[in-house]
Amino acid sequence: MMNKMMNQNKSISKMGFFFIAVALLWLKSYLTYVFEFNLDIQNFVQQFLLFFNPLSSALIFLGIALFAKGKRAGIWIIVIDFLMSFLLYANVVYYRSATDYITLPTLTQTDNFGSLGGSILNLVAWHDLFYAVDIIVLIALYVRNRNSWSDSRMKLRKPALVLAAGVMAFAVNLGLAEADRPELLTRTFDRNYIVKYLGSYNFAIYDAVQTIESSRQRVLADSSDITVVENYTANKYAAPNKELFGAAKGKNIIKIHLESFQSFLIDYKLHGEEVTPFLNSLVHNESKNFTYFDNFFHQVAQGKTADAELIMDTSLYPLPQGAAFVTKGNNTYQALPAILGQKQDYTSAVFHGDNKSFWNRDEVYKQFGVDKFFHSKYYDMNEGNTVNYGLKDKPFFKQSIPMLKSLEKPFYAHMMTLTHHHPYLISDKEASIKPANTGDPSVDRYFQTARYLDESLKQFFKDLKEAGLYKDSVIMIYGDHYGISENHKKAMKQITGEKITDFKHTQLQRVPFMIKVPGVDGKGTVHEYTSQMDVMPTMLHLMGIKANNYIMFGTDMFSKQHKEYVVFRDGDFVTPKYTMADGNFYDNDTGKPIKEPTKNMKEMAKKVRHELELSDNVLYGDLLRFYEPSKSWKPVDASEFSYIKKAEKQK
Repeated sequence: MMNKMMNQNKSISKMGFFFIAVALLWLKSYLTYVFEFNLDIQNFVQQFLLFFNPLSSALIFLGIALFAKGKRAGIWIIVIDFLMSFLLYANVVYYRSATDYITLPTLTQTDNFGSLGGSILNLVAWHDLFYAVDIIVLIALYVRNRNSWSDSRMKLRKPALVLAAGVMAFAVNLGLAEADRPELLTRTFDRNYIVKYLGSYNFAIYDAVQTIESSRQRVLADSSDITVVENYTANKYAAPNKELFGAAKGKNIIKIHLESFQSFLIDYKLHGEEVTPFLNSLVHNESKNFTYFDNFFHQVAQGKTADAELIMDTSLYPLPQGAAFVTKGNNTYQALPAILGQKQDYTSAVFHGDNKSFWNRDEVYKQFGVDKFFHSKYYDMNEGNTVNYGLKDKPFFKQSIPMLKSLEKPFYAHMMTLTHHHPYLISDKEASIKPANTGDPSVDRYFQTARYLDESLKQFFKDLKEAGLYKDSVIMIYGDHYGISENHKKAMKQITGEKITDFKHTQLQRVPFMIKVPGVDGKGTVHEYTSQMDVMPTMLHLMGIKANNYIMFGTDMFSKQHKEYVVFRDGDFVTPKYTMADGNFYDNDTGKPIKEPTKNMKEMAKKVRHELELSDNVLYGDLLRFYEPSKSWKPVDASEFSYIKKAEKQK
């Protein structure tokens, strides 16, 4: 066999070169899956498929190069190998930040590339040179052996057989995958499953098909499609708490967005010090004003912060791929800013110390009916005031006070912090607590920027009081998404003192939510299971607006009929008694797997999938264009808003 691969000068034949390329790409892909991705291999079949699945992709894609004439086949093999390697490595870098895989919609997010931004350099390691080794080897082999290759085109039989072998390998792969995970391609919301069973290259194809299908859905949608959604959300509706309905009507609303802030920080002590003493004081209701929900969860997907904004202001789930802010930025929305503006003449504004186009905000906010957008052009963005993603939190809050005071009352103001964002950069001068000592830089610095954020909030509250804006304002504080991903389980074990299992990781997706309503005594800590999806109906009821007129998947957090389950984008969910994590059920009290789930548990899992599908239908089909919540409702006209002109006037 080796003799056939060599000519008389011991050169490698064209087919020999091809099989070396296949072997190297196969091995590189498998090692990447093992060492870079957390794919949760649970049995021998999954382990075998993890090893086997790169083969079909390598045979098919590299096999295409064999149709090229003469020596160009070798060049094609190198080019295709490079492109596949680039895709693989791009996924590695993205995964290190987002614990997720690149999709076509994320590639349209050119301003921030899936929210990596300036943190890319912190995600690159010296050993990443490994991803170029096979390409270097192939180039060297090509240069050494090309002169011995024929200039004629290879007979079609050989490349056809290679492609047939690739297709057969994929068929075997898919068959075994379906046997271990039935309806893999039709039921799962979790990209991890696709990569685990079929590989990252086949996932890219699957994602492309899904993206095309989602575009098709809007074209084919009609007014009858919204009826099913309307009936579902109407049945889920929770009537308002009579004592609180309308309690905040006419009051200013200040919504404070805590970037990457997880609830385990509350009351956490590092080196004997409270990491967030000011937030702790609000949680423990020292002022008797705040209500804190300690079982409040984020529900974001690839869009991270943008997803949190979508959920909080629309009570819709984020998309399974990409961010709706980018891919569905021109959809029709019936968002909280527009509702408050039309129903109670509220002025709405977003405050964010970053570029206005980040996450396509300057377009989406128009669809939401946001009146004013105070972005980077409104702030002093000098070098001393900025770090990482934009304006530091302390100057951000300080500079926002005059803008808040300028708003016509009543107003709905959304304040977005930035400093507490991966990779959690802070100078020694500004850090008022020492880093943790897990040996994981991101985790260690996480506590320092959390302290900085806490200090900035304390000063902001003081400034609000001096400006006369505190007493008569609803103040809502919430975390947008996790800050420490699954890639840091070893360090988090040191922080929490517990092994980070799938169950424990799911429980760590709690983020803070606390709220003060003027004239209403705080309820202290409430243990109700709630989520970002529930905020919009809660706020509408506090404002005296019935939520059942609108399409929303959340329920009022203060209602006696509140639905206590939290749905995650991948189809997992949490209830007060049990949790579904990575497709498996766990008992909340013990954290141990439930070997025989009850019928109710299985029905709940089915309900969760149905709810996600309905929300997806709303976004993919742009179904709200067919829905009229009331006779007085006027669809938002995006052309009425121009944040560029307002920014120029401010300057």
